[in-house]
Amino acid sequence: MSGLVVFTIAWWICFFTVLPIGVQGQWEDGSTADGTEEAAPKHPMIGKKALWATIGAVVITAIAAVVVPRLLAQ
Repeated sequence: MSGLVVFTIAWWICFFTVLPIGVQGQWEDGSTADGTEEAAPKHPMIGKKALWATIGAVVITAIAAVVVPRLLAQ
């Protein structure tokens, strides 16, 4: 259960870290869609960023699974 908690926290941290990468606002090229904010992203690429967050969370969880038991064994 603690591994799931570590994975969830690591996933959200990774997700918020990769979220602003590669984002262009609609105002940057003047293609603002009606009814949207000018600062809204054109292509947020949420799926790709969720995949990168998952990969990062798996790596962080694996590192924690190796390091934490060794620290507790001392």
